[in-house]
Amino acid sequence: MKKIWLTMISKDQKIAQNLITKLKGYGLNADGHFWIDDLKKMAWIAPRDEIVNSENEGWLIYANVKELEKESIRYGLSLLVLTVTAQKGRNFPIILLFDKPYKDTGALPTPLASLENVTMEDSSVYAKIVAKLNKRSSGSLAQEYRIDVYGNPQIGQWFEIGPAQNQEWNGAIFGVSGADITFQAVGPRGRLPERSTLNYPVQGMKLETEKHNYIAWGVQNPISAQHSYFVRVDSWPDSIIFGQYPTKDKAELYSVVLK
Repeated sequence: MKKIWLTMISKDQKIAQNLITKLKGYGLNADGHFWIDDLKKMAWIAPRDEIVNSENEGWLIYANVKELEKESIRYGLSLLVLTVTAQKGRNFPIILLFDKPYKDTGALPTPLASLENVTMEDSSVYAKIVAKLNKRSSGSLAQEYRIDVYGNPQIGQWFEIGPAQNQEWNGAIFGVSGADITFQAVGPRGRLPERSTLNYPVQGMKLETEKHNYIAWGVQNPISAQHSYFVRVDSWPDSIIFGQYPTKDKAELYSVVLK
């Protein structure tokens, strides 16, 4: 029986139990949790280790449409999707299960917008869940970069970025809209560095796109695929922008909407 993780944004025990029972009938053994909407305590990260457990072959997220209109839920879920994808790879199946059709999934935050989705109003919903769990998709996030997230109330909220495999950046830049950056560092990928030496660090750069204004920090340390650039962010940015440190010739940056 295939093992999956079930995240219930809706705190409805009856719906959860019905889902687990129905999924078993389709060969899916689901463990899971009820979502805690508490950004100050960074509750979004609590289930990460369970989700990325090597036994899990997929992640199913149940929510009603109204719940995903709440910014704090959209933000926390976006960060959890980012870090699960970083740990499990872009082919790890993640499915959004709605109570009714979501009219515009493209309006969801970037990490959620391209997830596979199904609705409980579909008579073949469980068969489609099985099919989508067996589907391997590369996801929508560009392959030219890596991104992960760390956080707890003691160390704060950190973003980790870097180039994809077999690439190297001549420095890195990271900007936030609607929040503040308070620290930056460079070190081996996959863990927060204990110490860091920064080459030509900059702070407070202003960047603009059609929809957002960003305050960015950056460094000019070479960033290989084995190293990363880390920033600590206070509050909860609407959007982030990041990439290789701009040169006079070009600036190719990536943006991810989080709310």
